[in-house]
Amino acid sequence: MLQRVQTIYLLLSVIVSAGLTFVFHLWTTNDDVMVFAKDHVVYFAMFLASAILSLISVFMFKNRKSQFVLGRLNIILNFILLGLFVYQSLNLSGETNVSEKGIGIFLPIVSIVLLALANKAIKKDEDLVKSVDRLR
Repeated sequence: MLQRVQTIYLLLSVIVSAGLTFVFHLWTTNDDVMVFAKDHVVYFAMFLASAILSLISVFMFKNRKSQFVLGRLNIILNFILLGLFVYQSLNLSGETNVSEKGIGIFLPIVSIVLLALANKAIKKDEDLVKSVDRLR
């Protein structure tokens, strides 16, 4: 059902992944230019994929197992995105074009927390349904 607490968490994850990427910058270059996720195709595609996975997961409320799996895949995608940000900010060559990190780098962490809370609520619903089925 759509009025569950995991729906709120998933919708907040959609807002973080799709909406806040246009508000918060990822980093500032040495030339004082703010870099947003929309400026890099890979980062924008990964944020958009995360938002789409969360949105699909909202409407899969009848199949809790696949909703749980989509949440896990989305968490993995956000960890990959976070790893790319860490790699970009700690570039191995020594000469990096990132002079100041922005708050947008931490958006995958917020999304991971929201998705973990949603998966916890989905697991709780699944356990409740299993316990009721045992009583029949």
